[in-house]
Amino acid sequence: MTRDAKSTAIRKRSVPGQRPRVSPALIAGLAHRLTGRDRALLDLLWEHRVLTTEQLSAIFYPSISKARHRLLDLYRLAVLERFQPWTPVGTRPLHWVLGPAGAHVLAAQRGIAVRELGYRLDAVLSISHSPKLAHQVGVNDFFARLHAHARRPDALSALTQWWPERRCTALWGDLARPDAFGCWRTVRPDGSPAEVDFFLEHDTGSEPLARVAGKLTGYAALAESTGISTPVLFWLPSQAREANLREVIGTPEVPVATAARTPAAHPDGPAGPVWLPAGPTGARRTLAALADIWPATGPHTPPGAGTD
Repeated sequence: MTRDAKSTAIRKRSVPGQRPRVSPALIAGLAHRLTGRDRALLDLLWEHRVLTTEQLSAIFYPSISKARHRLLDLYRLAVLERFQPWTPVGTRPLHWVLGPAGAHVLAAQRGIAVRELGYRLDAVLSISHSPKLAHQVGVNDFFARLHAHARRPDALSALTQWWPERRCTALWGDLARPDAFGCWRTVRPDGSPAEVDFFLEHDTGSEPLARVAGKLTGYAALAESTGISTPVLFWLPSQAREANLREVIGTPEVPVATAARTPAAHPDGPAGPVWLPAGPTGARRTLAALADIWPATGPHTPPGAGTD
């Protein structure tokens, strides 16, 4: 190779912002560059497919600016991949998925090969064009907001379980297919602990209400099969949609609470006093207060599952 050719090759390799090739040297170098928080973030992204900058900030970082800086660092190391969906007005936030270097790290943490993890970059990025993207981001936003609430200095609650749809389907799919399963643990004013399990139904308004209400048949069958009646939370796009659904479901066989995710509903979002139990009821309750009427069966074991 001539001197000019070598010079050109060096310049190409050192272009500012150019991402490194995923290699054994890169993976080994990440050992001292990734923090415990980074590794937890990789696990969460793989489990829940895609999260936005704002959601990751709510879960992991003290500020949005620190989140942006660290996520950019991880992107430049091929630990993360990102995309930004198109919108006709304004801009959508950056959406993050697990990158190829991150997959190698995550597989190594689990003691398996990347092929056993099932990672493929094209499959991971396919969510960017999926018609289910908005729904997935909406489900994840529900739990990101619970995480944000639990991280407050005065918080007495914590999100102790967050299972994605595919995990729920694998366990309960022959009867019910929730968008997610969660457990919210709290401390009562008297200092006693309480927790409530729940299935989440994140409604986008695209399905007929009769079909939405019809999902409760599966939940009733699951409760009969397992002997555990887990509350179903309907997270709806408007107060009108909520009122109409409540009229359709009446007093169901399983515990149900509804809430509208309008900006004016409550600043605490799904952790706040936004939940209205189905049937004859009084005031709206916080998510923590649902534990007083529908406590988890404890020790914590989701219906039909072994210990987590």
